[in-house]
Amino acid sequence: MQLLLPLEHSATVISLNNQNHLSQACSFPPKMESSRPPTLLGDQAHKTPPSPSTSTCCNCGGPTTVPPPPQSPIGWPGLSPPPNYRPIRAPAINLPPNNNSQAIILAPVPQSQKVPTISPPFLFQAPSKKIHSLDDLRRFHESGTCKNFLGFVVALSESIRSRKISDPCHESPTTTKIVSILEILIHWIDEIPPVQQSSRYGNISYRTWHERLTENSQSLMLQFLPDDLKPSTVEIIPYFADSFGNSSRIDYGTGHETNFAAWLYCLARMGVLKEEDYQAVVARVFVKYLELMRKLQLVYCLEPAGSHGVWGLDDYHFLPFIFGSSQLIDHKYMKPKSIHNQDILENFSNEYMYLSCIAFIKKVKKGLFAEHSPLLDDISGVPTWNKVNSGLLKMYKVEVLEKVPIMQHFLFGWLIKWE
Repeated sequence: MQLLLPLEHSATVISLNNQNHLSQACSFPPKMESSRPPTLLGDQAHKTPPSPSTSTCCNCGGPTTVPPPPQSPIGWPGLSPPPNYRPIRAPAINLPPNNNSQAIILAPVPQSQKVPTISPPFLFQAPSKKIHSLDDLRRFHESGTCKNFLGFVVALSESIRSRKISDPCHESPTTTKIVSILEILIHWIDEIPPVQQSSRYGNISYRTWHERLTENSQSLMLQFLPDDLKPSTVEIIPYFADSFGNSSRIDYGTGHETNFAAWLYCLARMGVLKEEDYQAVVARVFVKYLELMRKLQLVYCLEPAGSHGVWGLDDYHFLPFIFGSSQLIDHKYMKPKSIHNQDILENFSNEYMYLSCIAFIKKVKKGLFAEHSPLLDDISGVPTWNKVNSGLLKMYKVEVLEKVPIMQHFLFGWLIKWE
C-alpha cells in the first residue's frame, strides 16, 4: 500500500512495508498545514512557488538529475494547463442559435408608410435574386425599397388595430376576387389527396398541387387585373407562385410568407389595392391565406423551412402574430397572458389571429407550452399588446428581413426595385 503526498509538499511515495529503510535514505520535511483552502490565484500572493532547479524521485523523493517539468502558467497553479487542441465540436448548450435580442431591443419601431403607385410607361420585367452576401443585404436595408415594404407591413398591422376579423370593412371587387382565388387553391387540396409514403415530412402529392398552381397562375391573375396592367403578370406571378412553399424541398417558412406580402405590395404599387382595402386585405385575404397554408401544412406535412426549432416564434409563420397582436391592442379584458386560458382560446380564436395561432400550435404540438414554445411563453409576460406588437415588428425586421438565408431568395424587379 502506498501513500502519495502532494508535490508542493515535497512529493514522496512512502512504502508502509519499507518505511524504516526509506527513512534512512531520505529525509522528509515536516508537513505544512494550511489554515485556509487554496484558490487559483490567491495562493500566489501567500506562497513561494517551488524552485524549478531540481526535481524529486517518484519512488524515494530524493533529488534527481532529470530536468523538472515546465511550470504551470500563473493562472493555473497546481492544475493542468488548458489543452492546446481545439474540440471537434462545441458543447451543446440550450441557447438560441443567433441571439439577436440586443439588436431587437435597440432597433427603432418601424413606422407605416404610404405605398407610391406607379404611372405609365410601365416597364414590367421578370424579377431576379440580388442578395448573395451580407453587403448586399445591408444595401437592401439602406434602400428606400426596404423601408417602404416594411412600412406597408406596418400599415396593414395598423389597419386591423383593435378590430375583430368579423368586423365589417370595405371589400372591393379585387379583394373579393383574391379571396375566391385562395378558395380555389384550398379546393385543389381536396382533389389531390396525399399518397402513402414512409417519410414523415414532405408528401410528394404537394408537388402535383404546386405544379397545378404554376400552370394556372396566369389565368388566376388575369381574373382581377385591369387591361392596362395585364402585362404585369411577368413580374408578379413569381412572387405569387413562391408564396405557398417550395415544391422541390416540400417546405414552407417565413420567406414564403414574405413573398405573399411582397405580392400584395406589388398590387398596392399598381394601385390594384388601395389604402381603404387594407383592413380587408388582413381580415379577409390574409386570414384565407392562413387557412390555406395550415391545410397545406397538415395534409402534405410541409417541412418548416429554416426553423429555429423551439427558439423560433413559430415553425412556419410570423405575420399573423403581428396582425393578431394589433387586433388585441387596448382590449378591455384579454391581455398577453390570456393565451394560457383555454376557454379564451376556444371562444375567441376565430376572431383574433394571435389566439388562432396559439390554438393551432397547441393542437399540433404536445407537451408543456413553455417547453415547445418558450419565446411565445416569454411574450405572454409582456404587460400590454401595444408592446407586443411593436416588439414583433422590430423582431420581424431583424429575424426575417435581415437574414441572408431567407432574403437570398427574395426577388427584385421594376415594382420592387434593387437600389
